[in-house]
Amino acid sequence: MSPTTMQVNEVDRVTVWVVTDNYYDALRPDAKFARRYRAEAAGTSIHAEHGLCYYIETVVGGKSSGCMFDFGQDSRGVANNLALLGIELGNIKAFSLSHGHFDHFLAALPILESARAFLAAGTPFYVGEECFSHRYLLRPGDTSPMDLGRLKKEDIEALGLTVVEVSEPIEIIPGAYLTGNIERVTPYEKVPPVLLIERGEKPEPDDFRGEQAIFFNVKGKGLVVLSGCAHAGIVNTVEQARKVSGIEKIHAVMGGFHLINAKPEIIKKTVEDIKAMQPDCVVPTHCTGFEALEAFKREMVEEFTLNTAGSRYTFEKN
Repeated sequence: MSPTTMQVNEVDRVTVWVVTDNYYDALRPDAKFARRYRAEAAGTSIHAEHGLCYYIETVVGGKSSGCMFDFGQDSRGVANNLALLGIELGNIKAFSLSHGHFDHFLAALPILESARAFLAAGTPFYVGEECFSHRYLLRPGDTSPMDLGRLKKEDIEALGLTVVEVSEPIEIIPGAYLTGNIERVTPYEKVPPVLLIERGEKPEPDDFRGEQAIFFNVKGKGLVVLSGCAHAGIVNTVEQARKVSGIEKIHAVMGGFHLINAKPEIIKKTVEDIKAMQPDCVVPTHCTGFEALEAFKREMVEEFTLNTAGSRYTFEKN
């Protein structure tokens, strides 16, 4: 076994609520692993946005634990969805952020403030390296980059949370593990050069060295891998979970795959490599992009699930 392999506890069940995502369809039917939100009255619609937020619950030995992974950007919309989905913020034992882009952190401070009275002092807030760095976007044709802002460590700490910066895999609640810094092993998964980070006197290309994903080992089923944006590459992300857990079987791959505007040959290779892993379920979200969604649907008909904001995914032992 690799010297980086760690002991990964099995979960009896993991449930992932996609609190917000880019797309909502009130009439979309349930899927094999997914239950859709159904409005019970007029005016109780789920909010969708260009953002991503998950609430996660694991069950280990009959005991459940909850955490939040990413926060989306519209705090009113996210708060609306949390209420409609019946998610109690007081059940959260840890918070985590995949990376420092606004569509994942902008709603964090208002949501944390609203939960402050229910949270234990020192509740951990897990981040990777450079999560609090200033980031920018240089659009094609522009001469100066767009300011994407940043989340401030001191603002999180002012709410009574403890910021924990990680670079190695770590268990954040029972059965839920951050990947640690994701090793780049594929030759084709590259970060677009338009994404920049402030490291010196001026912005430079961002390599997202500290981006984190979460994984779980479902008893008898294998790994469930959940990404935020997978700037490191979704194949690299899954391979990182495999490496640190020592588990080859992939049960599900979920999250943003960051293939929006990707070249057709990159989409094709990504789909081929994910398909070769033989997951039971594939749920591309957020920044995956229409063309990649279409390719996954075409090539992985039985495994593919179209995500809608408010969906609840359950993966459990037999």
